[in-house]
Amino acid sequence: MPIFLDRHDLKGLTAADIAEAHRKDLTVQGRYGVRFLTYWFDDTRGTAFCLIDAPNIETAMRVHDEAHGAIARDVIEVDLSAVEAFLGRVSDPTPAVQGSKPAIDPAMRTIMFTDIVDSTGMTARLGDVRAVEMVRAHDALVRRALNDKGGREVKHTGDGIMASFDDVLAGVECARAIQQAFDAFNLASREKLQVRIGLDAGEPVADHNDLFGATVQMAARLCQSAEPDTIVVSEVVSGRLPDRAKLMNLGQRALKGFAQPVAAFEVTWR
Repeated sequence: MPIFLDRHDLKGLTAADIAEAHRKDLTVQGRYGVRFLTYWFDDTRGTAFCLIDAPNIETAMRVHDEAHGAIARDVIEVDLSAVEAFLGRVSDPTPAVQGSKPAIDPAMRTIMFTDIVDSTGMTARLGDVRAVEMVRAHDALVRRALNDKGGREVKHTGDGIMASFDDVLAGVECARAIQQAFDAFNLASREKLQVRIGLDAGEPVADHNDLFGATVQMAARLCQSAEPDTIVVSEVVSGRLPDRAKLMNLGQRALKGFAQPVAAFEVTWR
């Protein structure tokens, strides 16, 4: 059966309220051949997201209606492997301590793109075999930083990597670590590797987009707009960082796919 992720606006409700609604869904689901796999809740924004295995959207929403009446505002069909890559799980979390309640996950994620500068020119200059070796060096350095900072690789883009983080600061610190790693690599390598990095943060379902659709697009465009050896982040990311002294305001940038210019900020890393 298809897998769906829905979004609810539930201002004023508590984590306990959402947990009880999830319990009611589990009670009713068997009557309709539906499985509610897990949920996420952000009490600050008043948003909740349910991951559902159901024959169709209508049947999934019928369970919500009968269980507690809270119908979703938006619903999208998703792939389980993509959900796990972006959000880190596809089932209810296990409590850290036996008998305790699991931490509430708000589903806000930071998306990061890396991009090798002039990868086409590098291939023309070095040849296919040597260029592939350089891409592998990029991949190793990025994946090492992801592992150290708690990031998850979502996919390889050919000349870069897309990754997801549960925390904005972790994403930015990972980007800094990546640039520092390439700086050290270039000191020891005859052939230099330059990367640009872009980051944005957002919710998994927004305005009928694909999974993290707008956030992925913004992070990718910010990455494309970045100069070599730099990190560019969105206003959402900059506003969630504890130390804004390490940011340089780049002003408004016109990005492909966005009707209005967007605010961009460069993160210092040296």
